[in-house]
Amino acid sequence: MKSLKRSPAKRASKDRLMIKVENGIFSVEGLGDWHSYWREPYHLMLTIPWVGFVGIITVAFLLLNAFFACLYLLGGDNIIGARPGSFEDAFFFSVQTIASIGYGVLSPKNTYANLIMVTEAISALLVTAVVTGLAFSRFSRPTAKVMFSDVCVIMPYEGIPTVLFRAANQRRNRILEAEVIIYFSRDETSSEGHQMRRFYQLQLSRSRTPTFNLPWTLMHTINESSPLFGCSREELIDAQAQLIISLTGLDETVSQNVHARHTYGMNQIFWNHQLADIINFMPNGDRYIDFAHFHQVIPLDSEN
Repeated sequence: MKSLKRSPAKRASKDRLMIKVENGIFSVEGLGDWHSYWREPYHLMLTIPWVGFVGIITVAFLLLNAFFACLYLLGGDNIIGARPGSFEDAFFFSVQTIASIGYGVLSPKNTYANLIMVTEAISALLVTAVVTGLAFSRFSRPTAKVMFSDVCVIMPYEGIPTVLFRAANQRRNRILEAEVIIYFSRDETSSEGHQMRRFYQLQLSRSRTPTFNLPWTLMHTINESSPLFGCSREELIDAQAQLIISLTGLDETVSQNVHARHTYGMNQIFWNHQLADIINFMPNGDRYIDFAHFHQVIPLDSEN
């Protein structure tokens, strides 16, 4: 008797969720890609690029009118002003009906044509409502333009090793009551030999700010209560450790919550470095921020 168990080589791709590690950062294959929603039309229409969105709407519009044109032709010569049996005339009459144009050249001739026209008008109302709702949802989705420093550093601060990285609001407006949560994840093996991916929330020196419109340096102190305490860089690399940053806040312009996310793998964490200073003073006492050095780090043993 043959075994019903499928071999891994014959297993369908839909049964697998691929997790890749690139530059020390975990990524789920296809996560958030618009083509992964082909079985969910609503999510597909919200995530597909605008060119694809307009293309799908256009094709659907043409097919819908072609369908009703065929229905008109099934009733024979029932459109005033149309050539008998002309698909072209029936198609453009359908376009005029579904778009509520009504030039007056073409019109229903009999009861059958009027019934098809009524059905098409009801369909047009529903389709217009759906397309309008989808377009509005795409336009109204809140997005945050938050820039995180390309790397973060671990350096002594007040004599204690500290994790530092920067965030900046690129939109030049205010994000109110902004809050940052940082998670530390690593591979661990239990005493029974079970492997798992563990997540720890790290305590920040200041995790909230009333208004986020200037660059924000976030700091986590590696003390005895920190999951990073006593860990060496080599140990963290072997455990495929990473830092996951989550920022939320209220966009003052649209009065909606916005979210931003960033991940640092061990390749983006520099030990015994410091972030380059981006605040400069002018002779009259004013200050300006130089974003040209936003991502720059400096070794602690080098001169500024």
